Amino acid sequence: MDKIVECVPNFSEGRDLGKIDRIADVFRAKENVKLLDYSADKDHNRMVVTVIGEPEAVKKCMIEAVGVAIETIDLTKHNGGHPRLGAVDVIPFIPIKNMTIDEADALAKELGKTVAEKYGLPVYFYEKSASAEHRQNLAAIRKDGFEGLTEKMKLPEWKPDLGPEKRHPTAGAVVVGARTPLIAFNVNLNTTNFEIADAIAKKVRFIGGGLPFCKAMGVDLKERGLMQVSMNLTDYTKTSIHEAVETIRSEAHRYGVSIAGCELIGLVPLQAVADTVSYYLGLENFSTKQILESHLID
Repeated sequence: MDKIVECVPNFSEGRDLGKIDRIADVFRAKENVKLLDYSADKDHNRMVVTVIGEPEAVKKCMIEAVGVAIETIDLTKHNGGHPRLGAVDVIPFIPIKNMTIDEADALAKELGKTVAEKYGLPVYFYEKSASAEHRQNLAAIRKDGFEGLTEKMKLPEWKPDLGPEKRHPTAGAVVVGARTPLIAFNVNLNTTNFEIADAIAKKVRFIGGGLPFCKAMGVDLKERGLMQVSMNLTDYTKTSIHEAVETIRSEAHRYGVSIAGCELIGLVPLQAVADTVSYYLGLENFSTKQILESHLID
């Protein structure tokens, strides 16, 4: 494949194994597309898929996956800890090889146009594909969720970029765009007090005066009896995994709370892992060239 794009669609289903498998099956055994990873969380009630491949092949899979999600997911009966706007909540395209961010943007626009016309689905463009500055941030688009979408879409500044100007009755809307790689990383806390997790998330995230390139929110992990600070690190070279973890550890200490563990959602760049290992082991002059697998030939 001359050009390779990564796509990390998020689906609003994390509990029904039949639905999860049906969505994942769309990406299996497809020419010029490789399913790298998929994970589902019951508390978030959300599924994250990671695929790479030839741009047109990935786009074709995504069109099919959107159809399956609309057919199987009913947001009027959905609840979970993660904010969501649609059955397919967000579809980011990330340029990986021989591809520019502008080409990823063009791919996102093509997909948006197709799913708007084919499925009658309202489409918002975000990040590098945003049609206005106030639409760049996913959290701003997703604020008020599926339930608040009907009223939100009546506002001129929040009309969808493509598709109907009213929400799909069961699938809501979808957010599509081109972006750079991010790390989805969660820190679990030994507490059942949501206010603590929420306060720490507000302190950590950039919009609250915290770490640059960090988005964070508190989540109640009811099944595990824990709270979570769920994060997206949108530029790990500016805010690393260990910086986020140690900031949360410091804030948690103020509340008499400890870290129960951490979770990585989807895939992570090798350099980000190397940076974290180097920090915690105190390695001097460490490089990814010292990792055996980095010298293996594909």
